[in-house]
Amino acid sequence: MDMILAAFQEVLSPIPLIMNLIGVMIGMIIGALPGLGSVVAISICLPFTFGMQPLQAMALLLGVYCGSNCGGSIAAVLINTPGTPQAAATSIDGYPMARMGKGGEAIGWALASSIFGGLFSCIVLVFAAPTVASFALRFGPLETFGLILMGLTCISSVSGKNQLKGLIAGVLGLLLACVGMSPFTPDARFTFGLYALDGGMDTVAIIVGVFAISEVIDRSERIFHEKQGTVLNVKNLCMPALSQYKGRIWNLVKSSIIGTIVGILPGTGATTAAFVAYGEAQRSSPRRDKFGTGEPDSIIAAESANNAVTGGALVPSLALGIPGDPVTAIMLATFILHGITPRVRLMVDNPSVVYGIFVALAVANVLMWPCCSVTTRIFNYLLKTPEPILMGLIAVLCVLGSYGARGNVNDVAVTVGAGIFAYLLRKCGFPMPPVVIGLVLGQQFEMSIGQMILYKGDMPWLEYILNSPIATCLLLVTVFIILVPIVRRALSARKEEKAAS
Repeated sequence: MDMILAAFQEVLSPIPLIMNLIGVMIGMIIGALPGLGSVVAISICLPFTFGMQPLQAMALLLGVYCGSNCGGSIAAVLINTPGTPQAAATSIDGYPMARMGKGGEAIGWALASSIFGGLFSCIVLVFAAPTVASFALRFGPLETFGLILMGLTCISSVSGKNQLKGLIAGVLGLLLACVGMSPFTPDARFTFGLYALDGGMDTVAIIVGVFAISEVIDRSERIFHEKQGTVLNVKNLCMPALSQYKGRIWNLVKSSIIGTIVGILPGTGATTAAFVAYGEAQRSSPRRDKFGTGEPDSIIAAESANNAVTGGALVPSLALGIPGDPVTAIMLATFILHGITPRVRLMVDNPSVVYGIFVALAVANVLMWPCCSVTTRIFNYLLKTPEPILMGLIAVLCVLGSYGARGNVNDVAVTVGAGIFAYLLRKCGFPMPPVVIGLVLGQQFEMSIGQMILYKGDMPWLEYILNSPIATCLLLVTVFIILVPIVRRALSARKEEKAAS
């Protein structure tokens, strides 16, 4: 306890606190810009940490990490343009709320859920880092396959009434994830002879195209036919009252647990956590029928999960030196540059630094409240711009964001092409979220399948699966998630037949 109090005193001293605040604000703004996100935000701020004290550098980068995770939800809600890939799940219900004039409430739900998820993962980080890190080492290819397969089941959840079109869209996303060189053979797939596609298509570029560019084209078409566009009536940030959490607390806690666990697993990340939590919330929520029309339960699940990843991803990074996601891979390099070597004995050898990191992460989550309020006001003024100018500005930001993510001009073509294709799919009634789910989880899914085949050897598949209790449980949960809607529809149809007779 004395160590934690000392860490609070150090983090709340002027310079680390200012660094934390600046980091959150920078992360919030960059996260809200389409196509950029956490990796870009961290990379921009990384050079400025040279010459800083270790705790000051960590306070800045942790602030950027938390702020960018939350900032992506602002653009997702207000203009249906996820600022970060993990905010794609938030836009499914956040944007419909904004269309109903409840944009401020949607951002309030997102912010409150992000803060809770972040603080929840901080608590896990403080009390369970070594234990949980050792548990994460038990996740091999089979366990990862089971987790991702469970995440893919939410394709059905976000497909609405047309399950067939949702399934086709999900398969399309999986195929997009396979574009480029095979990870196991020297073969190029679905490149059509284009050398530029050998390295695959960037996830950020496709997400920006599918959500943002297609939305710009759709709204531009409406402006052309209606001669005037409708600007969203966005009010200031409106935090939900405690009474509004009635019946939603378990969803908040459960999604935070999912986000923390997914964050702990190396190589997964916030986007996977958001969609896994979304699918589970859609399955278990008493308001599941309202998902996709502006239901806060959806926002709670996605945002609490993707921000809980921040603390979870630091567990393997600090305890084992294994990055939990691409962002913590960059932060791991920063630790080493500042003389901090992550390993099992880190908490014994450098407890003041470790507890300082824990406290800086918690403080960054609290600072998201005022920073989000400021960023929302900026977007509020932006949305008062005439819609034709606003659509043009969004298109420019999308192009710049898709290029800035990797500095590759080919990504601009991918963004525009994905946007046009997504617009045509929308016109044909295909839902867009399954495309993104298949794309985001597809590469990890393929990798886990290939690794399973290598690890299994000559062992029968059933024996191989049953040898892993974790994988067996995950696969059983997946089967349960698939069967529940089918059984529910069958029982509902039987009741209707009895009522009719």
